[in-house]
Amino acid sequence: MSETVYPLAGAGALERKGLRDRVYDLILDMLMTADIAPGARLSIDALARDLRVSPTPVREALVQLERTGLVVREALKGYRVAPPLADEQLESLFDARLVLECGAAELAARDAANLVPLLEQALAEHRAIGAKVREAADEHAGTWPVSLLREYFLIDWNFHHLIFEGTHNPFLIDMSSAISTRVHRLRQTMHSGLSDADEAVTEHGAILEALRSGGPEAASAAMREHIERVRVRSRRDVAAP
Repeated sequence: MSETVYPLAGAGALERKGLRDRVYDLILDMLMTADIAPGARLSIDALARDLRVSPTPVREALVQLERTGLVVREALKGYRVAPPLADEQLESLFDARLVLECGAAELAARDAANLVPLLEQALAEHRAIGAKVREAADEHAGTWPVSLLREYFLIDWNFHHLIFEGTHNPFLIDMSSAISTRVHRLRQTMHSGLSDADEAVTEHGAILEALRSGGPEAASAAMREHIERVRVRSRRDVAAP
């Protein structure tokens, strides 16, 4: 007697989610280039034609991208590329990072023995991608391919996300995802791109050392120092002509 196989009720949804995620990544790559002006209209039908998909995954991807702040939706007009971050928005973003990430570093220090090896690997990957960034800067005269931008930003943020995971606090881990999407928006406004890669690697190294041997207060202080330095560099980059 043959066994009856029942289809998974959510299989169709999973397939759609996979397509939406791929479309999301493609549109995000497009938005991370300097070729699309702030305020430019994003036509769902035109994007669907260009990507050779139906409008549905494009619409779903744009809804997801709206949460990052990279695109905005206007009633009866559709989606547009968001304008650059205003000064007060940049400051608010870094204030939020200070509150969340300094606290996360302090909490994660309680389980430093398990976290430190993960951060050592993440830092090694950060150093490696930093070397690729320097090589690409020489080759491309200070500009970088979109694929390298994506790779660098993912590796850079992974160090921070591991600290959130090290808190073992599901609410903070969710907040890590929310913060990371806002950081995408900040990076879109920058003119110098990856020019602070060496500084970021050094500052991540200081956070790692604080977690390895300094305790919760030292970890929080090292994270604060890093975020404040990134704030200063971001102000400079956003203000650059």
